[in-house]
Amino acid sequence: MDRRAAYTVELAQGLARFFEPRRATCPWCGSTRIALLLRSPDLIQGKPGEFTVDRCTDCRHVFQNPGLSPAGLAFYYRDFYDGLGEKTMGAVFAKQTRAYRERAEIVRTHADPAEWLDVGCGHGHFCHTARQALPGTHFDGLDFGAGVDLARRHGRIRRAYRGEFAALAPELAGRYDVVSMHHYLEHSTDPRLELATALEVLRPGGLLLIEVPDPESRYGRLAGQWWVGWMQPQHLHFVTRENLRTALTELGFTVLGDTTDRPAASHALVGVLIQFTFRLLPRPDRPWLPPAGRLRRVLRAAALALAIPVLATAALVSWVLGPLTRFRGLHSAYRMLARKD
Repeated sequence: MDRRAAYTVELAQGLARFFEPRRATCPWCGSTRIALLLRSPDLIQGKPGEFTVDRCTDCRHVFQNPGLSPAGLAFYYRDFYDGLGEKTMGAVFAKQTRAYRERAEIVRTHADPAEWLDVGCGHGHFCHTARQALPGTHFDGLDFGAGVDLARRHGRIRRAYRGEFAALAPELAGRYDVVSMHHYLEHSTDPRLELATALEVLRPGGLLLIEVPDPESRYGRLAGQWWVGWMQPQHLHFVTRENLRTALTELGFTVLGDTTDRPAASHALVGVLIQFTFRLLPRPDRPWLPPAGRLRRVLRAAALALAIPVLATAALVSWVLGPLTRFRGLHSAYRMLARKD
């Protein structure tokens, strides 16, 4: 069965099965004081469905509500990082070398690790870049999708583990000096379980490096659904800095520090414009959408040609104004480093 036929069969069964029951309480603290933060369509792939994000007014945890079911996770991830999306996402990952070096440097100031596990490693580009800063470190990768196998084939990681982190933990227990989770925790259905699993996998004194979208980012408030950090429907949980620090401490970690990303590197302005522009353009020819005729394809190509100079200008402005936006607190993500005691 080809892709379009397979998507047609799935969509004919309706979207309700892609969602869990709606929660009446905060999944982080249990409070019943939750409020609507935003609603968003799938702005990247354009797959059908509307997604709701709520905020707990007590602990400030932000979460998708209702969350995706296992069937929904499979549907909305399909053809994003692999399949139809593999080439595009590979190009996106490959361009982030400066951010990768910064992550490696954070760890290098505290340790010279022998064994590093990158959870949610994607196509392995971070590990490939980090090895240049830490040539004596062996990098392994873990992920749900086929990207982790691609990373091993290209020599970006030594070993590839495919599956759920918690399920693989028994064979990985006590093996690693560093575990990293770069833009992984927000994809998890249970962030606290992921943190506890990292504790199990680390050796005593090992380091856990986390990078996540900051739900308290001003970009998120200003841009609403268009902020790339929300990234619906894939991002399920947004843990505040205070909540993450507390959770790590309760597990037995010592938090060594946290910092924000460089605003010029977060590309928040560019991301907003890209998502907004692509929403206005004629829809592309994708197997989960009605087939695109010749006229629609021509109109989309013409509109893209007009949009590219605007997006390029926005990227330049974002880079030039980077220092100013940092002063104003306009970042998109934060990083936190913790040590297993």
